[in-house]
Amino acid sequence: MSSCHKRLFEPVRQDSFEYGFVFMKQARSVFILAICSGVAVGLTAAIVGTNPPALPLTTERIASLPLEQQAVWMAYLERSTRQSAADRAFLQAERKEHAVKKLIIPSATCNAEGIALDKPADWYGKAKARRIANIIVSFQTPAGGWSKNLDMTRSVRVPGERFTLDSGWNYVGTFDNDATTTQLRFLAKVITATGTNNASYRAAFQRGLEYIFDAQYPSGGWPQVWPLQGGYHDAITYNDDAMPHVLESLRDVAGGQNEFVFVPVETRARATASLKRGVDCVLATQIVVNGRRTVWCQQHDPLTLQPASARNYEMPAQASSESAAIVLFLMQLPNPDSNVVAAVRAAAAWFEKTQIQNVAFRKVRGRGRLLVPSPGNGPLWARYYEIGTDRPVFGDRDRSVHDAVNEISRERRNGYGWYRDSPKRVLERYAQWSREHP
Repeated sequence: MSSCHKRLFEPVRQDSFEYGFVFMKQARSVFILAICSGVAVGLTAAIVGTNPPALPLTTERIASLPLEQQAVWMAYLERSTRQSAADRAFLQAERKEHAVKKLIIPSATCNAEGIALDKPADWYGKAKARRIANIIVSFQTPAGGWSKNLDMTRSVRVPGERFTLDSGWNYVGTFDNDATTTQLRFLAKVITATGTNNASYRAAFQRGLEYIFDAQYPSGGWPQVWPLQGGYHDAITYNDDAMPHVLESLRDVAGGQNEFVFVPVETRARATASLKRGVDCVLATQIVVNGRRTVWCQQHDPLTLQPASARNYEMPAQASSESAAIVLFLMQLPNPDSNVVAAVRAAAAWFEKTQIQNVAFRKVRGRGRLLVPSPGNGPLWARYYEIGTDRPVFGDRDRSVHDAVNEISRERRNGYGWYRDSPKRVLERYAQWSREHP
């Protein structure tokens, strides 16, 4: 049995965990049969803990900071509160002006589908691209961002139409599911392709950049939703590559290359400063275990920078897929300093250590998706690893945390990507990068 297989199937350690992952005595155990390297062994699987709720950013939490740090955080929170009120007031005034009794629901799509970023440069000057750009501008929130999963290929927003698909006031401006950064890139391509006859596009683009600047925490990261929505949405969010996409956008704006050539010098300078603070935050949030850097959590608390939970089944843990996106970004930085190099090397070593071979996570007739033996398959990585032991862990809707994916509910097994191969790209790129940065 390889070392990675031992980590995958070993009995749970009843241990404590400094990042808030609440372990408890074994509440339930079952006997399972694992076939690793042709050897059948009996092992136990158990509920090993409970996922704690994430903490929002509040005045009470800010008051616990050292006095010299409180003012900047209070200013940030007050700015968020004012902007949230302004966003709501805008929609209310619009409804009143146009006598809209019932809010109109916008069309939905998956992520930012339809907002193409891979067309030839001249395509963005044509009528179809300008039509999409007009729709994008119409759905920009008063704060300057965009919601997620909106179909921006159908029609412009009309008075009284919601900015978001959510029936409440949620995700009204977010970096989740490729939102905001995708719209900004598309507008930049259209601006560059259409020359000087694009004042509305330029204004929307600048407001979108201001949205990014306004949303950045004093600690350098970005929340999932801004103005702040509370709960896990307030955490510094690497989930679904939200913050890496922001950093990539700032990098390209700061460089003033390709579609961003029109960006004024002073705005590029602001993007450069924001990017540096963001990279510093990435380095500061890299999880350290026994003096060694490892990788990152999906979310980190904005005040403490410690790993934080998100949805009920997303616990504070080392996240392989999100960490892969972070490392790929870091390896793209020109002239990386010693801190960046050390962060990349440590993460690559962790990916090497935690890769899993000879198993597959796939559908089994009548049972849903399961982790099963698959000789020759791999490498794979579990989505989450317990901090301190590098053991894969898995969450369920009831906040229970398990040490075996086959033991969580069928609904969660089928509805979530518990195993990924994205770190494989990191290791492939790292082979060359490490030679370039000895």
